[in-house]
Amino acid sequence: MWGILGQRGEAMPILIRGARLLDPANQVNVCADIVIEGPRVAAIGENLSSDGLNIIEASGRVLIPGLVDIHVHLREPGREHKETILTGCRAAAAGGYTAICAMPNTLPVQDSVAALAYFATKASRALVRCYPIAAVTLGQHGQLMTDLVALKAAGAVAFSDDGEPVSNEALFAQALRQSRAHKTTIISHCEDKSLAAGGVMHHGCRSKLLSLPGIPALAEERMVERDLALAAQTSGKLHIAHVSTRGSIELIRKAKAMGVKVTCEVTPHHLLLTHDEVDPSDTNTKMNPPLRTAEDTAALKLALKDKVIDCLATDHAPHHPAEKALPYTEAPFGIVGLETALPLMMSELVLSGLLTLPELVLLMSTNPANILGLPRGELVVGGLADFMLLDETLIKTVTPDRFYSLGKNTPFAGRRLCGWPVLTMVNGKIVMRDGVVYE
Repeated sequence: MWGILGQRGEAMPILIRGARLLDPANQVNVCADIVIEGPRVAAIGENLSSDGLNIIEASGRVLIPGLVDIHVHLREPGREHKETILTGCRAAAAGGYTAICAMPNTLPVQDSVAALAYFATKASRALVRCYPIAAVTLGQHGQLMTDLVALKAAGAVAFSDDGEPVSNEALFAQALRQSRAHKTTIISHCEDKSLAAGGVMHHGCRSKLLSLPGIPALAEERMVERDLALAAQTSGKLHIAHVSTRGSIELIRKAKAMGVKVTCEVTPHHLLLTHDEVDPSDTNTKMNPPLRTAEDTAALKLALKDKVIDCLATDHAPHHPAEKALPYTEAPFGIVGLETALPLMMSELVLSGLLTLPELVLLMSTNPANILGLPRGELVVGGLADFMLLDETLIKTVTPDRFYSLGKNTPFAGRRLCGWPVLTMVNGKIVMRDGVVYE
């Protein structure tokens, strides 16, 4: 036996037997048994006694720290027909996520202590850990800054006007200075609205062929360049959301080499799809930033391997079917992602050989948790029991009608993927097993 913690409590502990335990942050990669007692790991070792324990046979499967998504849209309050905090968290559990962070663009916006109190009440009943990201500006109007200190004290784990850029340069610089002073993170939605205005897909040969208004790469890159300069000037902590272009990646690469405090994320859809997939009859290919070129996706994949990109995030953006049924120019931007992210990345990045499984765990669990200072599962004695059990060989078809999310809007419907979560555990409690989420 490698270690044991504490005594048995009233609840029967769980023995997960024979799994490959994989926690790259703690240099754990071994086949062994693990005992979970309460919210913590009680023992790790070979051939542990099963007396008085609930046994989960896990031979041939991989136990890893639960996934962490620092960029989701849960729509509540104000747009509960699209998603609620509880349904979004069920979708997260189904996808192997043990913690998610909700962007503030709700109705009303999460820009006050009262709004965060409402969120906390709802999130306390959720199956997974659910944290609020508060707005940088009041109403996300870009004019007046919110009270970052009060909002952080009320539970905000970061600040963003995601969905809208903070175009006022002086105000954004002030926010970055406060992020340094109060040890928090500003998440930037990099978009020059004057360049992107009216666009619905990437500006290029495909948009011209389809006669759809385009959004140029420069609309993102110009704001990435500005925000990196402000981060360098203020020494603030900047995180750039949903990077989509090779130009943005090169700017971030250079800034990191110069010591700028910046992290960034990429979504599965920006890694795997290009503007060639855009079909005016399928608004599930409409997102912001838009799907870019094959050269952009190649640059993003290289940046993952080079560790220029720090984490993967879904930008989970559920919409009602009636809204996505509107004409392409009128339908809302965004797709859902919590229930498909892991098998997509397993199938397209790990099985292809681009990433190893430990590298993927860092990108989807360890790194996002570290960026915002969130608790995460650790496969060590005494570690928090937020885990996900992965079946690397399980093949399933993406079936939106079976999603736990209220949103069914995905461009990956019908795709056969290999490598799915088969168990999600939060705080030592099983919240999903074999695809069934516990209510």
